Amino acid sequence: MVKHLLSMQDLSSSEINAILDEAAELKEKLQKGKPHELLKGKTLGMIFEKPSLRTRVTFETGMTQLGGHAIYLAPADIQLGERESVPDVARNLSRWVDVVMARLFKHDIIVELARYSSVTVINGLTNLHHPCQTLSDLLTIREHKGKLNGLKIAWIGDGNNVCNSLLLGCTLVGTNISVACPHGYEPPADILKQARDNAKKSGAKVELTTDPKQAVDGADVIYTDVWVSMGQEKEARERMKAFKDYQVNAQLLKGAKPDSIVMHCLPARRGQEITDDVIDGPHSVVWDQAENRMHAQKALLVSLLT
Repeated sequence: MVKHLLSMQDLSSSEINAILDEAAELKEKLQKGKPHELLKGKTLGMIFEKPSLRTRVTFETGMTQLGGHAIYLAPADIQLGERESVPDVARNLSRWVDVVMARLFKHDIIVELARYSSVTVINGLTNLHHPCQTLSDLLTIREHKGKLNGLKIAWIGDGNNVCNSLLLGCTLVGTNISVACPHGYEPPADILKQARDNAKKSGAKVELTTDPKQAVDGADVIYTDVWVSMGQEKEARERMKAFKDYQVNAQLLKGAKPDSIVMHCLPARRGQEITDDVIDGPHSVVWDQAENRMHAQKALLVSLLT
């Protein structure tokens, strides 16, 4: 049976930890110049509705390092669901490539793509989930903290797709998470319910608050993202007003643990959700986090294709 990764809920705790172990091993091999062409002869088809720096470069470079090949399919190349139906695109790609990664707007589309695909489909981002980012985040946290279980992550800002995946991923591996959002910008109720169900099994704690200071209190990790995501430009003025008290700055960091780390999935709007002195400061692990997209995704590809 073909295994897809559409959300973090498609993975078990043991599978997540196995991917992180593999990622650490592949990262070490790369740093030591040791070849690791585990996917030689394999082809990755990459569908993009949304432009991206990190997703394209990390998947394409990672596939090359694994001995495989990646094909970039721009929005104009496919026009998914318009020029050709989603099922027909899935059926065609399944005859040519070994795995598909799609970065889309609507989550329903990637679900449909996976339904009709006979090869693995990986969610490179949708409006609801971003599991590849969460795998990178967990890898980065584990590198800097030595563990995941029992740590506290504070999410400050919009209850968006990155927040959704982080909620699910953290609660699967036993990491506590406190989410601070303005009223009306909370994660979806079904995501929160699933996270709380996960937490009952893993022993993690889930907190939802409107107070950034409460979320950051005693945190090991502080995480933020843009206030206005791609496709939300018409809401920009309203969102800027709603999130003005949710900036990650030096004052907010004082409430966290002295050795806390700061994360951002990028791109960042400096001076909005995060200040220059924080993103460029000693607590920031943002660039490690960005690098780890490649290592985590390589491990994911290996786990799904071998």
